Formats: sequence, C-alpha cells, structure tokens
Amino acid sequence: MVMVTFLTTYPFFILPFFCLTLILYVSYVIVEHYQQGGRGFEGPPTYPVIGCLIPFYKNRYRLLDWYTHLLSHSQTKTIVIDRLGARRTIVTANPHNVEYMLKTNFDNFPKGKPFNEILGDFLGNGIFNVDGEMWYKQRKMVSHEFTGRCLRECVMNALKEEVENKLLPMLDLMEAENRAFDLQDLLRRLGFDVVCKVSLGFDPCCLNDDSLPFSPLLDAFERASQICAGRGAAPVSAIWKVKRLLNIGSERQLRLAIDQIHSSVGNMIRERKIQMRGETEQDINISKVDLLSKLLLAANFDDEEVRDMVISFIIAGRDTTSAAMTWLFYLLTLHPEVENELVSKELRFIEAETLTKHEILRDMKFLKACLCETMRLYPPVAWDSKHAIVDDILPDGTRIKAGNRVTYFPYGMGRMENLWGKDRLEFKPERWMHNTEEDEGASNLYKFPVFQAGPRVCLGKELAFIQMKYVVSSILKRFHITPASSDPPLFLPLLTAHMAGGFNIFVHKTKNI
Repeated sequence: MVMVTFLTTYPFFILPFFCLTLILYVSYVIVEHYQQGGRGFEGPPTYPVIGCLIPFYKNRYRLLDWYTHLLSHSQTKTIVIDRLGARRTIVTANPHNVEYMLKTNFDNFPKGKPFNEILGDFLGNGIFNVDGEMWYKQRKMVSHEFTGRCLRECVMNALKEEVENKLLPMLDLMEAENRAFDLQDLLRRLGFDVVCKVSLGFDPCCLNDDSLPFSPLLDAFERASQICAGRGAAPVSAIWKVKRLLNIGSERQLRLAIDQIHSSVGNMIRERKIQMRGETEQDINISKVDLLSKLLLAANFDDEEVRDMVISFIIAGRDTTSAAMTWLFYLLTLHPEVENELVSKELRFIEAETLTKHEILRDMKFLKACLCETMRLYPPVAWDSKHAIVDDILPDGTRIKAGNRVTYFPYGMGRMENLWGKDRLEFKPERWMHNTEEDEGASNLYKFPVFQAGPRVCLGKELAFIQMKYVVSSILKRFHITPASSDPPLFLPLLTAHMAGGFNIFVHKTKNI
C-alpha cells in the first residue's frame, strides 16, 4: 500500500529512472557491437562509460594469463580492451594481423607518441624510441655495422674473455663450495659486461670476482628499466605524469638514475672523442671496433644522438639473452631427457676451444631449437604495442581508429592451440627441427615474432643466437644444474621479461664429458 501510494504520488521519479536504465542498456549493446565490429569478437565484459575497467582491475596482476585466456576463446584471436582512463587497445595473437602491422601497412603503425612518452626520458631519441626519418637514419647506419664481420668478432672476443676468464671460474668456485647462487643475476651481469664492451668499449667489471661487485651503472639501468616499465603498466598514466611534474616518488628515482646514466655515457663519449683526435680513420677502424667509435666516426650524429643510440643498444642486449638462457636452463631441469640429447648429440664431441668458431655455433641446430622453444613459452618481450595513425581494418575485420593502441602478444601467441597444437604448453624442441632456415623465416616469422619482423626486425637476431649458444654450450659442457627450490618460478613482464626473484641453483661438474 505504501509503495503504491509512493508510485502514484511521485511518478516523476519513475520516468527518469526507466529512461536511464533503457539508455544504459542500449549504450551497452551499441558499445559491444561497435567494439566487436559486428563479427562476434570475444573479450572482457564491457559496460558503458567505464568499459572493462572492473575486470581489468581485478586481473591487473595477471594480465598475461587473462589476455591469453580471452584470446584463446576468441574466434579471431583478437580482443578489444576499452576501459575508462586509457586509450582503446586491440590485443591480437593472430599472425595475419601481426604481419599487417609489422610489414604490410607498417607506416600506419609506428611506436607512436604514447610509447615515446613513456620511454622518452630514458631512451631519448635512440633507435628503439623513434619513428619516421630519425628512425630510418639510425637504422641505415646501424644495419651496416650489424652485417659486418668486425662487430661479430668484437662480440665473440668479449664473450670469450667474459666466459672463460670470469663466468666459468666463478661456477667452479660455486661448485667447490656447494653454494647456491642466482644464475639469472650471473647471466645478466655477463650480458651487461658484454654489451658495454661491444657498445661502449668499456668494461663495467660486473663479473670480476666472487663478491660480484656493485656497479652503479648497472644499478642505474636496473632502476630506470623497472620504473619505466611501471609507467607502461600504470592503470592511469596521469598518476606518473603528476609525480614527474612534482619530482617525487618513483619519478624522482627515475630522474636520478637517468642523470647517472647520461653522465656516465656522456663522459665516455667526450673521452673517446679526445682519444680519436689526431688518429687517422684507418687507425680508428683497426683499433676501435665498438659501436660508440663507429657512431662517432660516422660524423652525422651529434653527441646526444650517439648517447641515446648507445643506451638503446645496451637496453636491447642487456636482459633479453640472459632472460632466454635463464628460462632454458630452468626448462632443462624439468626435462633431463632434452638436456641429455643436447649434450650427447651436439656438445659431447666439440672441443671447448672451437666454440668460438662461427660455423660451429651456427651448426648447433638442436640448441637453437631449444632456445626457440624456450622463447615461444617465455619470450624476452611479452608484448609490443604500436599506435595507429589513421583509421584502419585488420585482416580479421577488427576496426582500428586513429590513436588506438594495437598490441601483438608473443606470450599469448606461444600458447594458442591453433598455432602450436594441443601440446602447445609442453616444452618440445623437436617441433622446430623440421624447419630449414628458409622455412623458419616463411612459416614462423609472424607466429613467432619474438624478434619483431618487417622493417623493424631485430638487427641483432643472429648475434643473439650466437651469444646464447656459446654461453649455454660452455656451461653445459662442464656443469649440470639443479634448482635450489622446487617452487615454480614466476614470469615477470617488464621492459624485458625475467624470472621474478631470480633462479637459485647448484652446479655440479659433469662426468660424461
């Protein structure tokens, strides 16, 4: 009776409420239909105004697995993430879409201003953070260096010195003392030493002795990388922008780390220019094989551009190979039969002194298959985004609007049944063995885009494989690895993905080699 009286007396409350409900429902249907292009693309529950903010927030600490789950249930292997406070994002695990972005319509999918903004303070105008003419200019110069024999020899010389004189003696000591240690940390230090030697002609000495000395430069790179990754993962970008404006919190720490990196690299540039004065170009070509000297010799880059390019290369080479090797060693502890096959078939009869020969490393097909299978499951870069310049339509029919973020997703692609079969979650290096080099390029380039593809394909791909093969072979020829803990590791996707908390292991001398 009271309710009837209320409805009769206050009808003006009912009509607005009914209209609002109807508007919200119609808006929801329209938004869903628009996002899906009318083609039934599956994705997270999406609501008017807030979009998928609620499920996104609930899954913010497990985005990799959440996206993978959504993509696996999508007919087109593409989903749309449209949430309040962020730009519309299309996430795809469809190789046809990846090829369209990275090759077919490359010009419409640059990294874009949002990406440049996140990493701009750190990478500046380095090759990995720019588009257009600036990118083309740097790419043209660097591609010449990466195809030359000189750089390959520089990498191998640095590797040999670090592995034989520092890494292996350190492992000998760990084995003698039966001491657990973090293999990931060791491999990252190795990678940093090697990339600094190749990029700067400078040895930061991160692997100098058992004490593993603190390196201010390495620490600065670590802090800068982590904080920039936090920028990219922030639910609302305005938060870190305000902190940067006020110079507080993590943004203050980022500024201090970047200042230290810029100061260190800037000093090296000035010192190198002083050393090069009075030397002939021929003398420099003979004595200076690092990238810094080559960039200065090119004479078409100013000091700031040289600094930014060198920093970009250090970032690219610092963690990617160490991450892949760490996960490979972990997977080998789970699959001793694979390790036995690798050792008996490819490593048993190779003398240690011949490992530095390019043709020996190049012919290690099964080891390369193990590395590819590892990166399929644990890619060093879990996802990569571009930003559309103009409206577009992906090959699967997904509509793209100008300014949308379009993300291809190597982590999820490595877990798609339609790409890898029902055994997609299993570690099976043999799935790569039937491919010739030509087949690998044709059939796997866009379903296995861990080195990107198209015009931006990684110039250091082959050098990365050579480096990983040499390090892994050198270790497996002398040691067997056992984990210090049975707890499963966590895959952590920052600028480059790594194993959260490291990989603590024991090493034991092998008896069969």
